[in-house]
Amino acid sequence: MGRHSLPDQYGAGASDPRPRARRRTVAIATVLVLTVAGGTAGAVKSGLLSFGSSCQDHAVRLNLVASPDIAPTLSVAAKQAREDKITSDGRCVAVSVTARDSYKVADMLQAGRKSDAQVWVADSDLWVDRITANSAATDVTPAGAVASTPVGVAMVPTAAKSLGWPQKTYSWLELAGAALQGDSLRLGAADPARSATGLLALTRLTTAAAKLKGGDTQAAAMMKTLSQRTSDTDAQVVETLPRDSSGTELGNPKRNEALILTEQAAYTYNSSADADAGLDMFYPKDGSPQLTYPYTMVGQLTTDQSRAALRFMNYLRQPEQLRLLQKHGFRTSDDGAPRAVVARAGGSSPQPYDAEAPEPASDTALQEALGTWTITVQSARITTVVDASSSMSEPVSKTGQSRMDVTKASLLQALATFTPEDEIGLWEFSTKLDGAKDYRVLVPTERLGDQKGGGTVRDELSAAFTSLKPVPNGATGLYDTTLAAYKAATSSYVQGKFNALVILTDGVNQDPGSISRGGLISQLQKLTDPQRPVPLIMIAVGPDADRQEAQEIAEATGGSGQSVSNPADIQSVMLKAIVAAGAEGNPDD
Repeated sequence: MGRHSLPDQYGAGASDPRPRARRRTVAIATVLVLTVAGGTAGAVKSGLLSFGSSCQDHAVRLNLVASPDIAPTLSVAAKQAREDKITSDGRCVAVSVTARDSYKVADMLQAGRKSDAQVWVADSDLWVDRITANSAATDVTPAGAVASTPVGVAMVPTAAKSLGWPQKTYSWLELAGAALQGDSLRLGAADPARSATGLLALTRLTTAAAKLKGGDTQAAAMMKTLSQRTSDTDAQVVETLPRDSSGTELGNPKRNEALILTEQAAYTYNSSADADAGLDMFYPKDGSPQLTYPYTMVGQLTTDQSRAALRFMNYLRQPEQLRLLQKHGFRTSDDGAPRAVVARAGGSSPQPYDAEAPEPASDTALQEALGTWTITVQSARITTVVDASSSMSEPVSKTGQSRMDVTKASLLQALATFTPEDEIGLWEFSTKLDGAKDYRVLVPTERLGDQKGGGTVRDELSAAFTSLKPVPNGATGLYDTTLAAYKAATSSYVQGKFNALVILTDGVNQDPGSISRGGLISQLQKLTDPQRPVPLIMIAVGPDADRQEAQEIAEATGGSGQSVSNPADIQSVMLKAIVAAGAEGNPDD
């Protein structure tokens, strides 16, 4: 089915509240819109398109589905339009409005299913762009924008004041860093896979992080932490705020003190909150992305329906309806931010609430951010195997700490990035640790949030990491351990999770009675199943380890070999390798 996209001026030339940084116009679409718009203007002059109060017996009925945040406002406007008896071709225009999450509508239209709506007002044109890029999707025709609202970070007053609001300004990365450092400030967001608010903010964060050394790893760690406080939708994330300003609620670990939120959502929340329980709004100094509320016609409409849809869109751009949109917290012009809206939303100078919106993220940037998010936050099943040979007691530089000490600290840091749904296990290896076996299972690979003994699996794993010690005179039984651990990982594969095996070693194989390197690689290749991928990530630690060997062994499984000179880098290298392995072999792709 062909795609056609009308330019934004397809609305009697009314002002579009979106920043004009990006336009997608096509020559054929331009001819189409000029023809239709010209015909509409002629009809108005000739009286065929009546704006008077007389109506035919049968109204033109339109079903309009809208994002839940703007649906109440559009419902009021639709009711007023009926009272005003607006007409199209002499027939009354009767619009009924239904609230529906934009991602649900987009999923349905992308699948090519017929919609019961003739008009769709999503919260962002990113949803519409996905559909117009899909030749198998239901036909949609963008016709302009209804309103806009910037995305920022809203906080309860105590949290905002602790960060110097409103005088101090932050970039997106600085705000995320302040909120994701330990448990000092709990930051919540809507799932970027379901929320344009979440995805636009995430893209700003990942784009900024990509400019820094090691930024991809920093972004992945940030996503993993943020995912632990993610709600399905924008409406649900607002419900995670403290219910009042009492110490009990503010200190509740299940309540978020900060949210990635739109100005309009903060406006709505503050309009119903007590005076001392409202939110303060940070507008990032590197730019607030915008929700744009595109007005989109769905499917093949009749001439009457198309004209009636355009009539209602033009009605929404009349001064009275623009005031209605502002009354509900939306911006309606790119001439500046309405001060009343900003103030009610919790904005205040010198926060840059009136700054020009940044260049909209490219489709590539949006997809990369969403892809990284999906891989990073997917529930994982990872078995970690740690070298406990005597060489792990060697000191690291001039720190006075041993390789094992630094390795343990790095592993504990990595453990903190995993969620209760993740399954993590721990083996150690040297030579002949368990009878003739070179390895020993310390903690089986189980869900971190499960209760075990007097605590959780996470507690048990933390204690096991902390207790790791080099084995006196222990050698490195690398090959037999690798084969045994890989057999265990593949035999216990869990569908729907990211399965992987991570092995850390500071040396080469020192067990003369073990399987050979060639034999190991051959066995790993036989065990590898592309339909049930378990990439091996082998990390060579320190100067004595063989990075080339690690790479050769890991590649047999679709994994990768890594090397670190300082064990303190294990956490970042491991996370980076997991993201890369997930991108190559995500079983849900």
